[in-house]
Parts: sequence; C-alpha cells; structure tokens
Amino acid sequence: MEEKKYFVHESSYVDEPCEIGEGTKIWHFSHIMKDCKIGERCNIGQNVVISPNVVIGNNVKIQNNVSVYTGVVCEDDVFLGPSCVFTNVINPRSFIERKEEYKQTVIKKGASIGANSTIVCGYDIGRYAFIGAGAVVTKDVPDYALVVGNPARILGYVCECGNRLEKIDNGYKCGICDKEYEKSNENLIPRE
Repeated sequence: MEEKKYFVHESSYVDEPCEIGEGTKIWHFSHIMKDCKIGERCNIGQNVVISPNVVIGNNVKIQNNVSVYTGVVCEDDVFLGPSCVFTNVINPRSFIERKEEYKQTVIKKGASIGANSTIVCGYDIGRYAFIGAGAVVTKDVPDYALVVGNPARILGYVCECGNRLEKIDNGYKCGICDKEYEKSNENLIPRE
C-alpha cells in the first residue's frame, strides 16, 4: 500500500478519485469529495466540506465550518476564515436541479476571506484582497482591496503583508514593510 504524503484525521472522509498534495492536513469531521484537487501544505480545519471539482492551490488555509462548493477555485496562499460561505447558484430552489447553472468563483493568490463572510457566486476576489468579517460580496473585488459591509464596498487597500495601506501623493504605501503601490484602473499594482 502506497504511503500518503498528507494527513487525514480518522473522522474525516476522502472520496476517490481526488488529488491531495504533500504536507496537506485534513482535520476532524471533514469531507473531501471526488474529483477535487488540493495543493501542497494546505490546512483544512474541522467540519469542512470540499465539493466535487473544486480546485485548491498550495498553502491554502481553510478554517472550521467552511463549505467550498463546486465552482470555487482558490489560488495559492488563500485564507478562508471560519464559517465563511460560498454559493454556486444564483436562484436556488430545492425542487429544481440547477447543476448546469453553477457559476465559477475565483479567489486569487494571497486573498483573505474573513469569518462569516458570504461570497455570492460568479465573482472574482482579486490578488491579496481582504474581505472583512461578515461582509457580503456581490461583485468582483479588485486586487489589494479591503472590502466590508453588506453589500461589500471598498474601504481602502491592503499590502501583501496584510496591513492597511496609507494613501500617499501618487499611490499607496505600507507603513510596516514600506512596499509601495500605484493604482491601475480599479486594481493596485506593486511599484518596482
């Protein structure tokens, strides 16, 4: 029998086939469904469900009580806070099957989703964006944006290191790591 290079707690289920990367840990009462891809060094907390065909990048942290539904793609270094919620159908009804209507939601590299946030399907969360706790995302979120509220709105911008950026003359600067950014359309881009 081939030795697995990842950890699965004995109370969790992993349906086959699926791919799970080296160093990933899957904790208590979680269910990994078939045909999903989970990268290396991920940490999947207690009571997490990952539905079929979900793609999870490397070094993704999924906290307790999160359901990651079909249609969700998490790129590398994403953080999903406790009890955050994803949807995959715009107009669900229990008596109408709408699997052919699943919409894709992409959480781009380095983004963080706060506890108890709701991400309505069909939108992208930009690179290193930060979704505040309890926010309800109903449209695309630009790179590095800090969004809060219901519906979520841009409150400011955050650095790759996670700290809020300060507005300077012609851009933004991190007061912690001194990295600077400039605005390009709705997104921020790091200055070289």
